[in-house]
Amino acid sequence: MSGHSKWANIKRTKAVVDAKKAVVYAKMSREIIVAAKLGGGDPSANFRLRQAIDRAKAGGVPNDNIQRAIEKGTGAGNLDNFEELVYEGYGPGGVAVMVKCTTDNRNRTAGDVRSYFSKFGGNLGESGCVNWMFKERGEVVVNRKKNFDEDAFLLEALDAGADDVDTSEEELLVICQTDKLEDVQNKLSRLGYAVSSAQANLIPLSTVEITSKDTAKLLLKLLDNLENHDDVQNVFANFEMDQDWMSEYLN
Repeated sequence: MSGHSKWANIKRTKAVVDAKKAVVYAKMSREIIVAAKLGGGDPSANFRLRQAIDRAKAGGVPNDNIQRAIEKGTGAGNLDNFEELVYEGYGPGGVAVMVKCTTDNRNRTAGDVRSYFSKFGGNLGESGCVNWMFKERGEVVVNRKKNFDEDAFLLEALDAGADDVDTSEEELLVICQTDKLEDVQNKLSRLGYAVSSAQANLIPLSTVEITSKDTAKLLLKLLDNLENHDDVQNVFANFEMDQDWMSEYLN
């Protein structure tokens, strides 16, 4: 698992990511709005919307907020003109960083993202400057069953269409092609497994080792500030570092 994936897991475990509920609600509502705008407001016929709703519920977003977001996306409410943007650049230590945003003001978002890169020792680059260092893959996260049988689960996951399963963490990570994401999730759910999330993520093809604690701290500040910006939905980076440095930063 890449350093950035471990960083995300540590933040989630410590429950410090997006500590303010208002930030969580805003981010997840935007995700629902865009999903409904692109694919319609029926979750049963819109996989992306269904996933956005599941993540929102897991994040504690009230049902009323979810419904209002769907209505905005389908034009039934006051529709904000949200668009999806991706920014690319290099962080401290030459780490490649991809920033996925949903915004109603691209000038504001671009200015804020650029300022974070500059403030924390990085450089915002042109479109395409680092995306070739990543590949997209589907990831289904499954909670472990009691008396979990790894071998049996691996066979069932592969039969469902998965390419691989990572059992090294507390939660099981099922890896698949993005076009098989919905099928894999549905089949595992039907088999009785507790799927906590299913989404497409960007995975680095190679990683940069951070060997300086000062550089590590600066990089984590950059990622932390980006991730906590209202307009930023996801941040991906290709680094490895001492896990203790990540934990120390958050304490």
